Amino acid sequence: MLSLTQAISEKIKKAFSLAGYDESYGVVTVSNRPDLCEFQCNGALMAAKQYHKAPLAIAGEVASKVEDGFFDSVETVAPGFINLKISNKALLEHVKDMFGDERFGFEPMGQGKKVIIDYGGANVAKPLHVGHLRPAIIGESIKRILAFDGFEAIGDVHLGDWGLQIGLIITELKRRKPDLPYYDDSFTGEYPKEAPFTISELEEIYPFASKTSKEDEEYREEAKQATKLLQEGHRGYRAIWQHILDVSIEDLKKNYDNLNVHFELWKKESDANVYIPEIIEDLKAKGLTRISDGALVVDVKEETDQKEMPPCILQKSDGAYLYASTDVATIYEREKLFDPDRIIYVVDKRQELHFDQVFRTCRKGGIAKDSTGLTFLGNGTMNGPDGKPFKTRDGGVLRLEYLIKSICDKVAERMADSDIPEDEKKKISDMVGLAAIKYGDLSNQATKDYIFDIDRFTSFEGNTGPYILYTLVRIKSLLQKIGVSDSFDTKAAVASTDGVSDSEKKLWLSLAGFQDAMRKAVDEIAPHKICTFIYETADQFNSFYHDNRIISQEDTAIKNRWTALLKLVLGVVEKCVDMLGIVVPERM
Repeated sequence: MLSLTQAISEKIKKAFSLAGYDESYGVVTVSNRPDLCEFQCNGALMAAKQYHKAPLAIAGEVASKVEDGFFDSVETVAPGFINLKISNKALLEHVKDMFGDERFGFEPMGQGKKVIIDYGGANVAKPLHVGHLRPAIIGESIKRILAFDGFEAIGDVHLGDWGLQIGLIITELKRRKPDLPYYDDSFTGEYPKEAPFTISELEEIYPFASKTSKEDEEYREEAKQATKLLQEGHRGYRAIWQHILDVSIEDLKKNYDNLNVHFELWKKESDANVYIPEIIEDLKAKGLTRISDGALVVDVKEETDQKEMPPCILQKSDGAYLYASTDVATIYEREKLFDPDRIIYVVDKRQELHFDQVFRTCRKGGIAKDSTGLTFLGNGTMNGPDGKPFKTRDGGVLRLEYLIKSICDKVAERMADSDIPEDEKKKISDMVGLAAIKYGDLSNQATKDYIFDIDRFTSFEGNTGPYILYTLVRIKSLLQKIGVSDSFDTKAAVASTDGVSDSEKKLWLSLAGFQDAMRKAVDEIAPHKICTFIYETADQFNSFYHDNRIISQEDTAIKNRWTALLKLVLGVVEKCVDMLGIVVPERM
């Protein structure tokens, strides 16, 4: 179905045409002065240039051609605005088509298209930290939003599993447990099925080895050699590497599950590594590479560049591959295995230059089809109160699980006086805490930095996750008290417009903005657009709730319409918060 602004635009376009003007000037938007009108058209201001006529005169002619009955008022205001207020009947007639539709009237445009969203970027053998929060939350939401638009949306964690960190672990493990069979080149038997370390030990080994390598050159060279042997297929090192993967992935899945973030693909850097030699040979054959200081590079600078664009380095002078090599190969692999229409990277915005080089290399070398969209969505950082990237008190990087626990504990404090049983209260506070984190993050534009304010995020008032959840729980409670039967006819319930108050109309209007909000969220890859819609709708609902005695309403027609309104608010907003990866509790 058309969105309400589209439907109104059709009416005004027709009026422009009937008045003798090009209908393209009849585009209508939601009013930026809600105290004056609900919708506005500024087309007369633009038409004045073409028709050499005063905009107010054009607006008056157009207003006189608007069909009767659809609007309560059509007013012209200097210098040439057309201000509109829709009639209650037309509004409810439009909104009732949202009932019974799984997308609430939203027209999906992604059917038959496939998109891969790369939004994990975690490294094996390392715990998730606060830096992993934004890509995970934003990427999961984008995946859900695009799936709602009809895309086959595939999330890929893209694990870092193939670099020096593995060589460091192999080297340190050898020093600690030299008798393990993985280091005996004469060993031909089956290696143990159980890993020779736990996830806790693994997470301690890597930072120790990393620190040691910075202080001991011989140690670092040994780790580099171990990495080289691993990548060349050393049997024992490959077995250790597989243990690292198994232990790490099990722990990562648990932590991502706790965040309600789920990947369809658990691909790794090593999966793409096998394609690098053939890619390099192909680029060489096409004359796209050159040697610079011993390294193999591809020039990606274009004449239109306004800033410096260094060449993309694919291979170092010692023959080693780099992140660019792996990322180019990953795009090659995704084209080969999945043939996507689009690939979206949700990564720290500080990596923009790197991905610009990678994308240009893929375009230049024909690695990505011309029709494949390559999008870099660089996310800003989550900062502490000092405006700098979030750190622990001692200046270290905070583990993600500790951050989540701290905010869930804060929510539990706020719910301490609730009479809900303690075990259930713990589950609810965890759900609300996760909503606080996700909504607090997603309500900000993805590309911008923001301050992590635990007190504001966990507040049950204002534009916060807990406020949204409390609103939805309130609606659930109201519907339960009303006792809506399965046979309740929502469309028939909105037939009457008797007694529609100002707060009720504003709530219907807010719901009618769903299609426009969703289209913007999809087209701009912007979850914060959905957050804006959610908050405005929740706020309008609470105004409506405080203005009206819903349960005790004696007029059956009005009460039925309000019941239908409650059901639509609940359905639409629950769908929206699901697209943010937020789960709604039954009570709070």
